[in-house]
Amino acid sequence: FPCYLSWGGEGFMLKPMRRGPCPQICAQDTQTQPGFELYFASRFHRLPEPPHVCWDETHFGKMGSYYINRTFFFDVHPPLGKMLIGLAGYLSGYDGTFPFQKPGDRYEQHNYMGMRGFCAFLGSCLVPFAYLTVLELSKSLPAALLTACILIFDTGCITLSQYILLDPILMFFLMGAVLSMVKCNACADRPFSASWWFWLSLTGVNLAGAMGVKFVGLFVVLLVGLNTIYDLWDLLGNLSLSLVMFGKHLLARVLCLILLPLALYTAMFAVHFTVLNKSGPGDGFFSSAFQSQLIGNNLHNVSIPEHLAYGSVVTMKNLRMAGGYLHSHWHLYPEGVGARQQQVTAYLHKDLNNLWIIKKHDSDTDPSSPVEFVRHGDIIRLEHKETSRNLHSHQHEAPLTRKHFQVTGYGINGTGDSNDFWRIEVVGRKPGKLIKVLRSQVRLTHVATGCLLGSSGKTLPKWGWEQVEVTCTPYLKDTPNSLWNFEDHINPKLPNISLDVLKPSFAEILLESHMVMIRGNSGLKPKDNEVTSKPWHWPINYQGLRFSGVNETDYRVYLLGNPVVWWLNLFTIGLYLLTAISTAVALKRGVQLLFVCVPELSRVVLHGGGQIALGWLLHYLPFFMMGRVLYFHHYFPAMLFSSMLTGITWDTLLKFFARFLSPSTAARRVYGGGILALVLLIVYSFYLFHPLSYGMIGPMASDPSSPMAGLRWMDSWEF
Repeated sequence: FPCYLSWGGEGFMLKPMRRGPCPQICAQDTQTQPGFELYFASRFHRLPEPPHVCWDETHFGKMGSYYINRTFFFDVHPPLGKMLIGLAGYLSGYDGTFPFQKPGDRYEQHNYMGMRGFCAFLGSCLVPFAYLTVLELSKSLPAALLTACILIFDTGCITLSQYILLDPILMFFLMGAVLSMVKCNACADRPFSASWWFWLSLTGVNLAGAMGVKFVGLFVVLLVGLNTIYDLWDLLGNLSLSLVMFGKHLLARVLCLILLPLALYTAMFAVHFTVLNKSGPGDGFFSSAFQSQLIGNNLHNVSIPEHLAYGSVVTMKNLRMAGGYLHSHWHLYPEGVGARQQQVTAYLHKDLNNLWIIKKHDSDTDPSSPVEFVRHGDIIRLEHKETSRNLHSHQHEAPLTRKHFQVTGYGINGTGDSNDFWRIEVVGRKPGKLIKVLRSQVRLTHVATGCLLGSSGKTLPKWGWEQVEVTCTPYLKDTPNSLWNFEDHINPKLPNISLDVLKPSFAEILLESHMVMIRGNSGLKPKDNEVTSKPWHWPINYQGLRFSGVNETDYRVYLLGNPVVWWLNLFTIGLYLLTAISTAVALKRGVQLLFVCVPELSRVVLHGGGQIALGWLLHYLPFFMMGRVLYFHHYFPAMLFSSMLTGITWDTLLKFFARFLSPSTAARRVYGGGILALVLLIVYSFYLFHPLSYGMIGPMASDPSSPMAGLRWMDSWEF
């Protein structure tokens, strides 16, 4: 067939190729645009189904509700994605009252379609973004159409776009950044024109968006950064360009690709903290000073003494994420667990057993004596208010953490021994300085053993009331586990001040929120019976994710890529590497290229394909170095790049081999037939596997009467 595949408002059509020499095959008409119906239809088809919470909708739908209700929460990702989900719900009439407790909960009368529709819309936009990117890099309409076809008919991309998730939002900004970067590169011959400024600025906006949804948006920031460095290096070697003009190029990129994204990224957090001004489930992850700003928190609008003094009654909060308050109670450690003395733990809730009295190490505080402030470097005693026993440590091993020392309550009415003495120090302060409530980060060093008081984060058994283990660690490092701050402070001799005086600045809040998010990400571990995966599983489509349903009577949705698409992408990556290396070696050795088309094809392979291949590497390889729990859906940003690489590579190779055929009719037949065969193979595979995305009810795949019977090509597929 001397034609190529295209589609318009009427659907798919075969368009005849123009007769003529090589350039007609190498550069087809690039003005034709694909119709909108197909990729929007693929994402919005059966969008209301199933009418219950699916997979991570229980998290991100709930967080959208928190924004509508202005309730503070904590998440390991930056806020933009959840804010947009909440905004979509609010604008579509959702009132934020659905609890999103667990997968399978029915939405009933609650309006969830606005949030799903918003994510589906952004997921639909990935297709034209990829189409335009490949069209710009390859100048080939069939390459762009093949890429669009891959993304339209990939069951994994469809599934991930149809639910209330962060992934379609992340990929929207990611692909927007890549498209803007490529378009800006295309304007290199007219720098500082309106279109050049537009695409450069839009690149910065999309970079801020990608980083504002998930931290993995940093990978596309790195891609754009490397592209910018390459451009500037190329400009520096242009001797016709003055250094003043080069300086303007540099400043323009600093403005649009560094300062603009940083300003937008910071503004997202400003909006986040302004909207979420009510106390909620995220309070405990943040410092006491931060909590004092939240309406409804017990520290909000409270007045307490500012500086710590002897005789003060205080509570101490550990700075590790959800670290809890230093706590004790009458119960003793059981036989065989260190010394049989009073338990000391970390407790996550407010309680009278969290109260401690600060005393001098060698005497009690005389109530009639003048106030004496506690200073950095003082040796103190902490007496538990309810039981009158001192905070104590010794060289018995801690209950759960090996090589750490046990911490207990010891003594009678405040009388103990030298193992009750602790040196109090403020991080970053000099000896003799006063200690501020809420603001000062302190460490308590046990005088006798030199260990640091800390919370291990491990949950004690039932004999410890499933509270958190407190130990004395001999590893002298300032980590959040071994740092504390004073929260409640009662001392009738001291004047009270409003906590508004102690509230942190926006810069401090921004830094603290990032530290908490980073610690939260690194601490993510798989839950019981949770399906996780390894990075090498992802390109081979080894194992999917169950979004909804388990039994025959359930509405079942399973996240799995279209096998033909994913295996074609994987094969193409190897094929591209071989092609790129061969082309580079041939050009380096000065091999004579016989056809007019080949130099242009070489540029597409090495430059256009190289940018996309680099994007795939940057969005895939870092996961091998991550210690956190990983899931199959983490690969989808890399999958977008591999799909674009497939379109570019196969289009280029078919053009190259078609040049060796004569007459020109045969060349066009091979080229058009090759593209058409790939498209038909992808569409047929989608026809087989589309129930994975759009839902299945009835027999399981192992049942011969199931429509999915015979399609479990890998035993690891669990549909």
